[in-house]
Amino acid sequence: MGATTGVEITGPLHDRYDEILTDDALALIADLHRRFESRRQELLAARKVRQQQVAEGADLDFLPETRAIREDASWKVAPPAPGITDRRVEITGPTDRKMTINALNSGAKVWLADFEDANTPLWENMIGGQLNLRDALDREIDFTSPQGKTYALKGDEELATIVVRPRGWHLDEKHVLVDGERTSGGIVDFALYFFHCAQRQLDKGKGPYFYLPKMESHLEARLWNDIFVVAQERLGIPRGTIRATVLIETIPAAFEMEEILYELREHSAGLNAGRWDYLFSVIKYHRTRGRRFLLPERNAVTMTAPFMRAYTELLVSTCHRRGAFAIGGMAAFIPSRRDPEVNERALAKVRDDKSRESGDGFDGSWVAHPDLVPVAKEVFDGVLGDKPNQIDRLREDVSVKAGDLLAVDATEGGITEAGLRGNINVALQYLAAWMGGNGAVAIHNLMEDAATAEISRSQIWQWLHNEVTLDDGPKVTAELVERLIAEELEAIRTAQGEAFDAGLFAQAEELFKEVALADDYADFLTLPAYERMP
Repeated sequence: MGATTGVEITGPLHDRYDEILTDDALALIADLHRRFESRRQELLAARKVRQQQVAEGADLDFLPETRAIREDASWKVAPPAPGITDRRVEITGPTDRKMTINALNSGAKVWLADFEDANTPLWENMIGGQLNLRDALDREIDFTSPQGKTYALKGDEELATIVVRPRGWHLDEKHVLVDGERTSGGIVDFALYFFHCAQRQLDKGKGPYFYLPKMESHLEARLWNDIFVVAQERLGIPRGTIRATVLIETIPAAFEMEEILYELREHSAGLNAGRWDYLFSVIKYHRTRGRRFLLPERNAVTMTAPFMRAYTELLVSTCHRRGAFAIGGMAAFIPSRRDPEVNERALAKVRDDKSRESGDGFDGSWVAHPDLVPVAKEVFDGVLGDKPNQIDRLREDVSVKAGDLLAVDATEGGITEAGLRGNINVALQYLAAWMGGNGAVAIHNLMEDAATAEISRSQIWQWLHNEVTLDDGPKVTAELVERLIAEELEAIRTAQGEAFDAGLFAQAEELFKEVALADDYADFLTLPAYERMP
């Protein structure tokens, strides 16, 4: 690998990394960094200003300065692109070699190839994942498990369309420096995939498609759109070839759905209801606002809660009004081969969830496991039939006001010791796996990602700082939480036996206490976690 002016790679260069970290690919990263890094930093600073305003008592609302965009009925996003006109079932997962093959073969219409919440930003994951995506498009990928089971791709016509999720704006890539500065993780992920795979996707009759996470404003969407324009010009790819679906997974973004679609309109493929991160964002933004914004324990908050119902109804009506896809949330259940009763109960919940989404007008939805693809497909088939989507269903009956999105106190449910223990147990298991390089973790028959740990630690922080008393026990204090951490760690140690990694769980315990018990709230637990990672 030659030298690209001003670019330094500080991560180790393993086998074949030179195929991804080429001079031309790094030159694209350097150009995007130099053009846009100052804007990224300005937008991250603007997040803190708005967060402080909410902390001081201001309620989020629809923006008066963009009213004209919302009231102009004439504009639409770009028409659906090849390979993503039918999105009735989408599977999500990280880009390791086995998952790449299984997801593409799953029968889903789309694979969200995840460099973000279902991944950890371990250097080897980030570059290895890029290699796997390129190899898959070249049909040069296979995998053999330690047990001798082999995995290979089906025919191209049977494979899911790849849609890449780069990291959010808040995350750096510390192993790629430009002019001595850390780069944006999202720009690195986007640029490497776009440089190596955009033409490969076009040659297959599809295109370079993306899922954009964690945005909090339409100005952040404008930044992505400007990056798309520059990247397409540099590679000689027609403007508008890129398509992006935005995850509405932060509470401020819920108030700017139309503006986000407008900013990306020539590159837009719609919006997604990122429900778990959305809950995390609701808690984070209002953590100091008292009982009005106090949620019950995580498992009690369903999609039928009034504020969640308002969010999803608004998303569908907004998207379809503008000719955009509305994609539903995650079915995280992992089928068990040992417990048919667990399967039956869980699959019934999945079916109910997907029936509600398809009935509300969503054009598709997410699953976390290949075995759930047939269930979700059957439900959406029942509504869509031979139609590829239901964008023509405008949901003109929907009317959502700002207060509806903020009606957190109308959520039913309690806060129990079991709920507190559950938050601790799942977060510790997830963080230990994350520190070990695995971001999609099977815990209690659910596929958990970073949003799980974020909700868990944020709820505990909020309960501590609002002097919550458990429905069936004492007041939530730091001493109580520390005692339960010790007890849950011992329970995990017993359950895992010889597989228990004391070193990783020690790191997980330290990190969890830092982000759940400290007076200063960390905006994202992945930030201090990444600094602990090599």
